[in-house]
Amino acid sequence: MTFDRLSRRNLLLGAAGLTAAGALSACGRTEATVDEAGRVRLRLAAGGPVTAAHGGFYQAIATGTYERRGLNVEILTGAAGADIPALLAASAVELAVGVDSFAPMRLIADRAPVKAVAAFLQKDPVVLMARPDQPLEALSALRDRTILMSPADQAGFWNWLQTRFELTADQARPGTPEDNLKAFRDDPKAVLVGRLTAGDPTLIAREAGFTPRVLIPADDGYPSYSSLVLAPNAFARDNAKALRDFIAASVEGWRDYVHGDGSKADTLIRRANPDLNQRLLNAVRESLRTEAVVDGGDAALYGLGTMTAERWQAFAEQTEDAYPSAPDWREAFTVQYLPGRG
Repeated sequence: MTFDRLSRRNLLLGAAGLTAAGALSACGRTEATVDEAGRVRLRLAAGGPVTAAHGGFYQAIATGTYERRGLNVEILTGAAGADIPALLAASAVELAVGVDSFAPMRLIADRAPVKAVAAFLQKDPVVLMARPDQPLEALSALRDRTILMSPADQAGFWNWLQTRFELTADQARPGTPEDNLKAFRDDPKAVLVGRLTAGDPTLIAREAGFTPRVLIPADDGYPSYSSLVLAPNAFARDNAKALRDFIAASVEGWRDYVHGDGSKADTLIRRANPDLNQRLLNAVRESLRTEAVVDGGDAALYGLGTMTAERWQAFAEQTEDAYPSAPDWREAFTVQYLPGRG
């Protein structure tokens, strides 16, 4: 079980003659291959740079949990903004990690037959950070303030934030991490978007010289899931046992990563992303525990990885203007492959 970086060739395959969504729709039977030991091979696209948001998957690799269920799982890493539909359409990967609930909703809007089959972060780990002397008790305090973010967040999280709190388009300031950090230092009223799972509050404290105020939008109504497992419908249909085994092993991995010894997973994470050090990952895992990011909410009632129709409907209603055509949120997910379901 290994991890590797997605090649440019794999990224381009999905565009050969068909759109990614069209290629996925045209898929026939898609039975997974097996290795020389008879284990089912599954490639999982990380969907961007590796962080603690992938911790449970790496834990299941490091501890042999996938192997014990007859799986050979490989995590393929890549840059932010990886073209998940193209990767799935090209059969460069069997599964992918979605950073938020926008991922499957946009796939459905594009008529790509892909569903979220599990959500291992019950709270989206997106955070808002401000200087310690600036108010940030609630999202309503954001009006008339510059909000620094990545281009990916402008295309995703910002859609919800702007609509929900009647913010203006000119408040959004997308930029590189370096530009955003400089602007955050220079503008005392600026608010910076980051991720708990990337250790951003700790990194900002180190780089900016002060401990920022931190607000978690998930605690103020943001209904997105994160670390979603995305599977093409045809693959799920033709490999139901392997998919159920993968999710069950991932449940074990996430439980052990958050509440057990995650050091073996962290070693693999740091190998895939040398910008993360062990002290930072320790702080992130503590945040995952104290904020109940993995096992809080519906997961406390129905088990890790769970999703509910109520959450998906709420997300769809609150982000309806983010898509060129309204997707049917019911087509964005299924719980039939979760442990104890189906």
